Amino acid sequence: MIPSSAPASPPAFRFKAPREPLLWAAVAYSCGIIAGVYLWRPVLWWVVAAVGFVGAAAYFSRRRSHLGWAIAMGAFFFAGALHIQIQGPSVVDTSIERYADRQELHIVAHVTRDGRIQQAGFNEIKQTVDIETEQVETATGQGQAIHSGVRLGIYGPRQNAAIASENLDANVPGFVGASMPALHYGDRIRLWCKLRVPRNFRNPGAFDYQGYLADRGIAALGSAKIENVELLPGFSGGRFAQWRSRLHRSVVAKVNELWAPRDAALIDAMLIGEDAFLDRDTRVDFQRSGTYHVLVVSGMNVTILSFVVFWTLRRLRMSDIPATLLTVAFCVVYAFATDVGAPVWRATLMCAIYLGTRLLYRDRAMLNALAAAAMGLLVFDPRQLFTASFQMTFICVLIVAAIGIPMLQRTSQLQKRALMNWDSNDYAALLPPRVAQFRVELQLMAEFAPRRHFFWEPGNWSSSQPYCS
Repeated sequence: MIPSSAPASPPAFRFKAPREPLLWAAVAYSCGIIAGVYLWRPVLWWVVAAVGFVGAAAYFSRRRSHLGWAIAMGAFFFAGALHIQIQGPSVVDTSIERYADRQELHIVAHVTRDGRIQQAGFNEIKQTVDIETEQVETATGQGQAIHSGVRLGIYGPRQNAAIASENLDANVPGFVGASMPALHYGDRIRLWCKLRVPRNFRNPGAFDYQGYLADRGIAALGSAKIENVELLPGFSGGRFAQWRSRLHRSVVAKVNELWAPRDAALIDAMLIGEDAFLDRDTRVDFQRSGTYHVLVVSGMNVTILSFVVFWTLRRLRMSDIPATLLTVAFCVVYAFATDVGAPVWRATLMCAIYLGTRLLYRDRAMLNALAAAAMGLLVFDPRQLFTASFQMTFICVLIVAAIGIPMLQRTSQLQKRALMNWDSNDYAALLPPRVAQFRVELQLMAEFAPRRHFFWEPGNWSSSQPYCS
């Protein structure tokens, strides 16, 4: 007769501090980017140093692991410096600047971003549109083919005559009587306008408007009257971007159809970043209340979307891999439709990398996942390190991951461990003293307290219910 084996005891609880190798790699890579910007050296020097440190790290990885780890961090440092110097500064075609002297110019261009119609003054409207010039001709007849970005303001009177219902302007709050047709992505136009070079105010801490425009490929500002703008036949641009523009316009039109004008303006700004319909009073009210960030599409929107989608899919009992893929797909489509720019795409990339690394680390090293997201962004564009939004994003998330999560692991997560293996009488001996005391006290409370004081059913608390009566 074979004796029955005794049931195996639960494994002893061991608290292990998480390791964050990618965090230190991201820090070393960032320091290398900073060194590459402010300490210029020939590219060959960085290449030789990076290759040498990689070889040394591989040699010492099995002999002296700590020394190999330190040398590997040096390799990441030199790789960051090499990357920033190879990439060089972002180049914007500024050929148009020599014509930006506020003189009349005859320009043929195509629209690169849909026009936004706003109230400009008393009985006047303004349409702001980004264009790329194709041909520039002065009043004296001198012409040249120039491909530069221009942010154009088109001014016209506001009339009371109704416009066609199929025009998007019919759905724009407050502009039902506008006489200016909306320009869309890919439209080719011919116009007379005046150009000027954007400039910054020299006040300390003033907004870098010139750099803001340069990041969007804008080299000059222009103004024109609606009667001097002629729509040309043909299309210029990418079909993919045209589909995004149509999707964006359809969302705006549907929101403006469902809600009142003032509410629709807020919803447009909060959901897809369309702030053209916000009046000045609304902006000032949100700024004074300190909640203006609600009207700006940023990583918060991507975070909310990814949380809702991922949580819903997991509640539908979908496994991790398809739920992760669908969540990332929803975030990409949202970032594509908003067309806000770098902040949303950065948040989408962070979300994709974090969810991907979550499949590997299983929530055991959140800092590793965040560091992987930062590394992905820096490899894609190392100059993101010097932007305020990048710094604020990762500093805030780093504080939560590096301070908040360890606090939870040492407090409430320990109490959660005390509730595991409730039907085991020996598990308390495997826990730290304070956690074991909490477990024993809770079991005593469950034994002597009336059952009506608890919201749970005995069957949900344990299978055998040794302490509940």
